[in-house]
Amino acid sequence: MRAYAHLALAGFRRYSTYRQAMFAGLAANVVFGLLRTAVLVATVAAAPVAGYDVAAAVTYVWLGQGLLSFVVLWGETQLSERIRTGDVVVDLSRPWHLQAALLAEDLGRGAYSVVVRFVPPVVIGALLFPFRWPGPATWPLFAVSAVLGLVISFGLRFMLNCTTFWLLDSRGVVNMYAVVSGLLCGLIVPLAFMPEWARDVLWATPFPYLLQAPIDVFLERGPQWTVLAWQAFWAVAVLAAGNLVLSRAVRKVVVQGG
Repeated sequence: MRAYAHLALAGFRRYSTYRQAMFAGLAANVVFGLLRTAVLVATVAAAPVAGYDVAAAVTYVWLGQGLLSFVVLWGETQLSERIRTGDVVVDLSRPWHLQAALLAEDLGRGAYSVVVRFVPPVVIGALLFPFRWPGPATWPLFAVSAVLGLVISFGLRFMLNCTTFWLLDSRGVVNMYAVVSGLLCGLIVPLAFMPEWARDVLWATPFPYLLQAPIDVFLERGPQWTVLAWQAFWAVAVLAAGNLVLSRAVRKVVVQGG
């Protein structure tokens, strides 16, 4: 466990070195947050839609802007590149479990993201617009929900990267995931705005539990403990699936170039 704690700390330190990139990303988050706020507030200004009034809509937008960097909705290809070049052989020979090691590093990245990419957009949104704050008892539930969303996101990204063992290049798969994940997880519009049949289908997948679920917990929409239970289920499920994919892949490691 000490080794994984050091990996988490290393992940925090690694991403803290890219300060300019982080602040540039923060600026982009704020700009898109303002644009999305204008669109969504115009939608609900006359009357609430699916339970979202102006304050709830604003809170949804700025929480989403902060969470999208914390959970990492877009794909990343660090592991994929190491598989393609063959460097993953070194990773697999080290005295750790590769999936657990990368998860620990991602948790460290997430901790730094809270400071630079989550808190500032939420504070800016709360200062500029009406904002709906939850009760004191909801804050720890929201924290747990956000971390579970990160774990689910990691599990999905890990499996996407592992496709490189067979495809030799996972950029197409990762790019497709980046395109569809924003809609499926509730970043583009709240899932409550969708038809009932679409909501039922989406909530039967892990995607809403990346982003929409933590936002619902914060806004105190629906049974919070039920949401957390489903998040925990999907976190275990995607990690187990990723471990199975990895175990199948390392039976015969094939990397581009040898």
